[in-house]
Order: sequence, then C-alpha cells, then structure tokens
Amino acid sequence: VVLVEVSSGINAEWPLRPGEAYNLAALFKAPCMFTCENNHYGMGTSDVRAAANPHYYTRGDAAAIPGIKIDGMNVLAVRDFTKAVADWMRAGNGPVVAEVETYRYYGHSMSDPGTSYRTRDEVQEVRKTKDPILMLKAFLLEGELATEAEMKEIETEVRQVIDEATVFAKTSPELEPHEMYNTIYQDMDGARIRGADAMTFGIHSP
Repeated sequence: VVLVEVSSGINAEWPLRPGEAYNLAALFKAPCMFTCENNHYGMGTSDVRAAANPHYYTRGDAAAIPGIKIDGMNVLAVRDFTKAVADWMRAGNGPVVAEVETYRYYGHSMSDPGTSYRTRDEVQEVRKTKDPILMLKAFLLEGELATEAEMKEIETEVRQVIDEATVFAKTSPELEPHEMYNTIYQDMDGARIRGADAMTFGIHSP
C-alpha cells in the first residue's frame, strides 16, 4: 500500500493536483491512502476562509473514493484507523481519502510568529486539552500500563536523546553534494539517480 500525505493548503489547488491523482488512483483501484493533514491553517489563513468546502475527506467524492475524518491528535485512533484502511485496500477495494485533524502550535516558518491570525489562548487551549503526547500519557496511566515514575524516566531519556542529537547536528560538518543521492531507495545501491535536471545524475549508495 502507499501513503500519500498532503496538507490542507495544497487542497486549495483542487482539482489540478489532488484531483488528478484521485481520479487515476480510482481508475486503477490503487491501494493508496491520500492523507490530508488538516491543521486548520494554510500559512496564515484558516481553512474555513480558504476553502468553500473545508471537509477535505469529501474531496474524493467526484472520483467515487470513500473518505473519512479522524482525530489526528489521538495516537491510538490513528494507529487503528491506518491498520483498518491498509487491510481494506489490500483486499482490492481501491484508494481512500483520509482527513486527519491536527494542529500546528508554532508558525508556518521562521518569519511567522503564529499569533497574527489566531490568539494565544486558542493555542494554549489545544495544548492543554488535545496534545497527543499528554493524551497518550493519560491513556497509559488510566489503563495502568505505566506508572508516573516510568513516564518520568521515559521523558528524561527522550530529552537526553534530543539534546545529544541537537549537539551532533550543530557540530557536524555540512554534507557533500553527492550525499543527496544516498539512502533514498531500498536495494538500489549503485543505481543512477536523476538530479534536479535531465543532465545531472548521482550514484545511489547506502
């Protein structure tokens, strides 16, 4: 199966981009799940202002592709949904359009403070009530699958891994251009990989 991830913003370019892909996938009954990550803001414009139909899971209707909307902040819901859809597509039922509702805490880029088109209270409310890490932690504790002490230990280990990775990234030398062609595909070592134009190639290596 194939998982294609697009943003809610790119769906505003319908039908030129997603529409063509939906149509071909439906024609060939491709086992492809088109996943729209809807964080409700494309750059600095809310989805309800940018799209006449912000219900992105219905965008496959024109190609007779079933769609469904799920809570992307719920880790367990995403896991169960993805498994169910993968099994359904492997059975030969064709593609699916999924709208995964999520949220972006920060700005779209370094030049975007993320507060000019929404309030700080809105961001904090989502953090407090829908944060996926806090929700999963609550599930584990309520189900007695972990203790507070164990969760604290995990958090400490994760912070250490992140700190070490940050130091490694900041102190490592810049990669050589040929590294762009490496570790892209599986079982294709030695293959020629096309570059940004028809005359540029690199050799794939692990």
